[in-house]
Amino acid sequence: MRFDYHTQYRQGFALLPHTSDRVLYGLLIALLLAVPFFASTYLLGELGYVLILCIAAMGLMVLTGFTGQVSLGHASFVAIGAYAHAWLMTQGLPFALSLPLAALISAGAGLVVGIPAIRVSGLYLAMVTLAFSIVVEQVIGLWRGVTGGFMGMLVPNPDLLGLSLSSPRAFYYVCLFFTLAVLLVLLNLMRSGIGRSFVGVRDSEAAAYALGIPVKRVKVGAFGLSAGVTGLAGALMAHHIGYLTPDAFTLLLSLDLVLMVVIGGMGSLRGAILGAILISLLPRAVAALKALLPDAMARQSGMEIFVAGAVLAFFVLFEPMGLNGRWLKLRALWESFPLYRRDTFRRQKSYMRSERNR
Repeated sequence: MRFDYHTQYRQGFALLPHTSDRVLYGLLIALLLAVPFFASTYLLGELGYVLILCIAAMGLMVLTGFTGQVSLGHASFVAIGAYAHAWLMTQGLPFALSLPLAALISAGAGLVVGIPAIRVSGLYLAMVTLAFSIVVEQVIGLWRGVTGGFMGMLVPNPDLLGLSLSSPRAFYYVCLFFTLAVLLVLLNLMRSGIGRSFVGVRDSEAAAYALGIPVKRVKVGAFGLSAGVTGLAGALMAHHIGYLTPDAFTLLLSLDLVLMVVIGGMGSLRGAILGAILISLLPRAVAALKALLPDAMARQSGMEIFVAGAVLAFFVLFEPMGLNGRWLKLRALWESFPLYRRDTFRRQKSYMRSERNR
């Protein structure tokens, strides 16, 4: 058997080095492309919303999962992207120009927050982002000339080269296109030197300084990139909602995004997507649960928050690696059956923990 160095080198840096992975993901994309031909209008709208949440979750994953910076105010960047996109379209800009400009405006807001936020970390950073989210919500409500205030703002219908994109099928394809585009860009970015510097800052700032990584620039850049991707999701969400009000971008949306990242699995774009899918399905699960409960319990408020907290506690206690960790274990089981052993992952976690304590 001849060893081909160039083939092995290319496979080592390929996104999908194995043929089975390419076939499976190809089938998944084909299925997603075929969904509008047999799905109802309601289902297409829900799937489009799930794809938008996937983009927003990937944006937060860049900041929290890969760079280690906590944010409780990412709903503000969703709001900035949504309102900027809607306002630009009302000024006559076409959809193809307004969408990237809204993402850039949101990225600029992320840089503004990131510059002072690099001086704090942990809980203090979370409080800074939370305060920024509250400020943005109040500014949106009071800036009536641009945002319409608390009365709301109508979002123009999207169109591209004279073709309307407002139908459920067309808008679903738009959301699918941007989801795949953002995923491919971030996958390649995280494998580059920039992505490795993100991970280095997350794991150890002292070690990153010793290796010559500009930690402050990396943190600010991560804020800008994360806010830009989240703002892109906000611009798409504006068309999904149709009529913008400050109530759509409250703290609950920020908490949902944090849940997507934590439950999906920190440091994994696949985990961000899986977490977004799970969190988007929770309201339907709660509605089905209420139908099975007695009337006295079903009428109690706060059931959604209770279920979300229970799901979070379950993953923290029993699956700290999130849905992505469970997927990796299932794939390892499939590839190594019948030689798979659960203790393999237990030994790996113990080894990593002992290394951090040295």
